[in-house]
Amino acid sequence: MGLFSFIKNAGAKIFNTKKEAEVPEKVELSRADALKAEVAQLGLPVDNLAIDLGQQVIVSGTTTDNATREKIILALGNVEGVSSVDDRLEVTNPEPEAVFYTVQKGDSLSKIAKAHYGNPMAYPAIFEANKPMLSHPDKIYPGQVLRIPPQS
Repeated sequence: MGLFSFIKNAGAKIFNTKKEAEVPEKVELSRADALKAEVAQLGLPVDNLAIDLGQQVIVSGTTTDNATREKIILALGNVEGVSSVDDRLEVTNPEPEAVFYTVQKGDSLSKIAKAHYGNPMAYPAIFEANKPMLSHPDKIYPGQVLRIPPQS
């Protein structure tokens, strides 16, 4: 649990800002619904998911493990317009937490694997830890935040 920071102008473009500007009273509802839809589309299991938007995204609910919890935080934070996620998710089966890493210009998963594990060929562990948010190992971008799981 805690506050996680993200780059506000990087990430998936899931908000329709033109429509939101036309109907200001529906902005918060539509943004929260869009974030819930993002988590659902990724198939991340969470019970009683609640998202509150204000200065930051506040997420609560219950999930089974830290990996799913971390993926939900990343799914919400790696959205353009989101600068922080206040994690209030409960985990029923806690396990060691992953490290979060912000992708820099020129990074690749193998470069990140070498920096964190000492072996560039360990990149599949990072790729698998970030599925379903990542669809291909080469599809990362500067500003994206990734999970770096503990080495097995």
